[in-house]
Amino acid sequence: MPAPLEAGIAFFEKDEAMSSPITMDAAARQGTGKGAARATRREGLVPGVIYGDKKEPVLLKMDPRVLMAQVRRHGFFATQFQIHVDGEDHTVLARDVQLHPVTDQPLHVDFMRVTDRTKVTVEIYVEFINEEECPGLKRGGVLNIVRHAIEVITAAGSIPEKLVVDLASLDIGDAAKISDVDLPAGVKPTITDRDFTIATIAAPTTVRDEAAAEQEEAEGEEGEEEDGEDESEEKSED
Repeated sequence: MPAPLEAGIAFFEKDEAMSSPITMDAAARQGTGKGAARATRREGLVPGVIYGDKKEPVLLKMDPRVLMAQVRRHGFFATQFQIHVDGEDHTVLARDVQLHPVTDQPLHVDFMRVTDRTKVTVEIYVEFINEEECPGLKRGGVLNIVRHAIEVITAAGSIPEKLVVDLASLDIGDAAKISDVDLPAGVKPTITDRDFTIATIAAPTTVRDEAAAEQEEAEGEEGEEEDGEDESEEKSED
């Protein structure tokens, strides 16, 4: 059982943080260039390539339904895959997926070979919990999400599955920042020059409107007072 969590911070649970590689099947394809890629699409498959690790590229083709099931998941580009190509296994990260501009069907996919120690830059999905217990939200505040994902540099074998931010102690005006996050060893944000904000609890619209109205009213009263003083000065000079 994990130790009790300190409310208002972001954390990772070790048992869930490091995602295991997801297996996908593919077949080798022959030929390079646009013509070969179009021929693969006519078969109803998605052309792709595995590159990196100072090895020869592997040209592949795969079922678009299998690929899109993974693309639609949070953290697709931060997930390790074990791809079987004609009896050979490749541990990879997805680096690029080209989609059709109208149908959103996959046109091509690029995978990069990695080992557990390969340094990669990936975005980690942020999940917010305990909204129902958040004092600021209970008082009508609004959760303002500044970053839905955090870009980090990490070893491929230590990529966290997600970053969880606990809102249980945040009130209106409070913010969850990167300094509140207990990142796993070796995981570092790419932004290092400032303590950036992940989310804030903003005042409700009605409160902001009332504050703005009060400020306008106060400014109006000050203007009337200044006008009165000017008139008094003019009369005195007369």
